Amino acid sequence: MDVQGTVAAGWEPVRDAFLRNFEQRGERGAAVAVHRDGVKVVDLWAGSRDVDGTDPWTEDTAQVVRSATKGVAATVPLLLHQRGLLDLDAPVAAYWPGFKAAGKDRVTVRELLAHRAGVPVLDRPLTLAEATDLPTATAAIAAQAPVWEPGAAHGYHAHTFSWLLSGLVHQVTGRTIGRWVADEITGPLGLDLWIGLPEAETHRVGRIGPVEEIEPAGSGALKLRPKRSVSEAYKDPESLTRRAFGVIDPKPDENDPAYRAAELPGSAGVATARALAAFYAATLGGLLTADTLTLARTEESAGLDKVLLVGTRFGLGHMLHGPASPLLGPSSFGHPGRGGSLGFADPDSGIAFGYVTNGMRRTVTADPRAQSLVRAVRAVASPVD
Repeated sequence: MDVQGTVAAGWEPVRDAFLRNFEQRGERGAAVAVHRDGVKVVDLWAGSRDVDGTDPWTEDTAQVVRSATKGVAATVPLLLHQRGLLDLDAPVAAYWPGFKAAGKDRVTVRELLAHRAGVPVLDRPLTLAEATDLPTATAAIAAQAPVWEPGAAHGYHAHTFSWLLSGLVHQVTGRTIGRWVADEITGPLGLDLWIGLPEAETHRVGRIGPVEEIEPAGSGALKLRPKRSVSEAYKDPESLTRRAFGVIDPKPDENDPAYRAAELPGSAGVATARALAAFYAATLGGLLTADTLTLARTEESAGLDKVLLVGTRFGLGHMLHGPASPLLGPSSFGHPGRGGSLGFADPDSGIAFGYVTNGMRRTVTADPRAQSLVRAVRAVASPVD
């Protein structure tokens, strides 16, 4: 495999781990980037831009990053709070009056962001056309009754997070979340990262698809075989797990230009690895104040997740370092994308990380390829004497 790009002196183990993903883990096309203290130290890409093709992945190839989008989107309410426009402890209904329906009048902004609102499902799934129409989708989630008492527990709002966050941000700012991100974050920073892919950028985006699950013996990767209860939940059409991942029906084609163009901040962002890493580097480099960085890394939810049925940790929309989603260390915040992609920041070490792939595995929060890269970064950033 011909790996393109650059690594700074001392960071060669990350390149070695990246190459092993192709040689041993069935990687088809991918990129990884790492910043330390605002300096880019890793910027690599290899393979094909399409999971089922032969055209080479190039320096500016982007991909759908699924739920890694959530980490970018979750920064929006943090910035609104930082600017004095959003009170995290106010009821969501103070900004979005329609949200008070069906017993949600006391749900706070903090609970909404921490996956505690109790609305990870919809009684009636939405079509793709409905899911991508902001008024229709936000009206549906506003009318939905909680499936647990809001604030009493947490469960991953896999897709409904898109409409919860979209509705809140639109009510506070008058702009869609994709427009706000472009105007206030990615545009000023010059990042190839979009929540709502512009038509002019479609030629840069490769095709994602499933790949065979391969894991070499003795690799040190997480054991990913799910518990029987988890496997059964994904098969049971009545389970919260299955319903949470099935709120758009029929299941959308993520390679469809209409899906990529949709402003779905929970699942449909498009980015390069370089942009993901640069975004998280910006959060450490002044985009977020010290107080807001503390908010980003502070635990709001922990323990058994009512949707994923494993122990998860969330801050205000970001996933936090833990067994279900290992990042770099206790201070890390970010978000994985189901099937592979990952972006995060680690304030303690000054590390910002982005990994993008077109080969989707069944993993939800801890992909072996991403984890092999994280282990390599950890070894370089915190070498054992």
